[in-house]
Amino acid sequence: MSSPVIQLTDVLTADEYRTLDELGRQAAVSLAAVAALLADKFGLQVTLDPDIVAGFATDSSNLPGHAEALCRPASERECAAVMRACQAAKIPLTIAAGRSNLTGSATAEGGLVLSLDRMTTPAVAVDREKRTVTVPVGMVLEDMRNLVLEQSNGELYYPVDPTSRADAWIGGTIACNASGFIPGEIGATREWVEELSFLLPDGRKIQARRGQYLSRNGLFQLQHGDRMTAWPVPTYPRPAIKNASGPFSAADGSLDFIDLVVGSEGLFGLVTAAVLRLAPRPAAYLDLFFSLPGEKEALQFQDYLYRHLEGDFGRLAALEYFGVNCRRYMDHENRLFHGDNQVAIYIQVPLAAASELETAVEEWFNLLLNSDCGIEAEAVILLDNEPMRRTFMEARHSMPANALELVQQRGTYTIMTDTVVPQDQFPAFLEYVHQILAADGIDYLSFGHFGDSHLHFTLLPEKSNLERATALYDRIIAKSAELGGVYSGEHGTGKRKRKDFRRCFNQEALEQVRRCKAAVDPDFLLNRGNVFQP
Repeated sequence: MSSPVIQLTDVLTADEYRTLDELGRQAAVSLAAVAALLADKFGLQVTLDPDIVAGFATDSSNLPGHAEALCRPASERECAAVMRACQAAKIPLTIAAGRSNLTGSATAEGGLVLSLDRMTTPAVAVDREKRTVTVPVGMVLEDMRNLVLEQSNGELYYPVDPTSRADAWIGGTIACNASGFIPGEIGATREWVEELSFLLPDGRKIQARRGQYLSRNGLFQLQHGDRMTAWPVPTYPRPAIKNASGPFSAADGSLDFIDLVVGSEGLFGLVTAAVLRLAPRPAAYLDLFFSLPGEKEALQFQDYLYRHLEGDFGRLAALEYFGVNCRRYMDHENRLFHGDNQVAIYIQVPLAAASELETAVEEWFNLLLNSDCGIEAEAVILLDNEPMRRTFMEARHSMPANALELVQQRGTYTIMTDTVVPQDQFPAFLEYVHQILAADGIDYLSFGHFGDSHLHFTLLPEKSNLERATALYDRIIAKSAELGGVYSGEHGTGKRKRKDFRRCFNQEALEQVRRCKAAVDPDFLLNRGNVFQP
């Protein structure tokens, strides 16, 4: 039975909470004083060495960041002590996981950084009967995925596989609702989160399983003893497409607590452990790479395949697109592209049995060649051995690396979109973007997740047109919103895309997120600057 009343539990003793609160009531509390108290009462080391702190203050966004202190707790209790101390002393607190994020959500804006690298308990434990896995947050996602395969004897797997899975930590993937190759909702983290251990900014805990806590009329009620606190949730409309743009919302005011937390970018608290659902592992995969004359034919094929799969791209394990100008920036392109073909598609089909592979190869070759989309037999490559798969993966990963090298030579930086639009608006959106980029003479390439109409346009400006490239990015974001889309399909908002959130959802949506955060973090201290500027 779902309830809007969320039960809070204490992680620390009443005396420990009081001691931390008393420190905060002192005038002009210094970080040194906070560090001394945490060391004395909890055995916690808080580093104030600026050289050490600097190594934890930024993420992969390359946004400038700074902090004055660093703490690396190893338990939920230690996390609660740090969070309560920072709230009491009004010290900004930034949570850092693997720091692989591209939008600056783990880039600190002063105060203390709480790193999760020692949060490695509970140990990864697979429940084969329930098809779940209990996981810590301070662990690399790919390491956990491999342990799931090992503990389930290869029968179960965790399907979420973002490109950064070898760098991203479990806690970070939950915070940003990371997604991978599989199209649709089942390719994103939110779909697979079953239970969370969660600390509010005041160091009190919520233990919740999916379906246990459901807001009513846009409100949760936080209960601690006899005290009840209203917690408003966002209710702005969200397009029914792949979406990592801002915290989850429910237009009818009925929102699962798990959904609120996943993808909230640490606005409301800290996940300390999770239970994730698993899926039966496919016995084999069919991997196909094929090139086409141009984007017109690729879009025709997307529509053709959508109809063939009866509107469910989620039946595929991957549907990736290598679009305009990709070939120019791709290693091994002469081994993958046929003739003068300019774009390409990669498809991965899960199979229930290895014995189905031969039949699947024949069926899919016929499907491609009968599509009337300009696909020639010589252009279809079966990635059926390790050298070919390695060649493909090297080619795929070479594009951003080669693009980055080019802009570094130019003394600028890449500007990449993360937009998603409804499938019926995808052709119009692509035509618009190609048109404005070509008209302005901006160098670029495009690639991404064809099954979600989710394409990354990567702009490669010269110094002379850097300002124009930034303006073009803004026009692309505005166009995606106009067509019913969102600015982020997988990378989130962080600090880099704050203005994109308001452009996409409007000021009222921003105020709803602000009110939701203020109810649990009235001084806007935790992960300050994510999604909106306090």
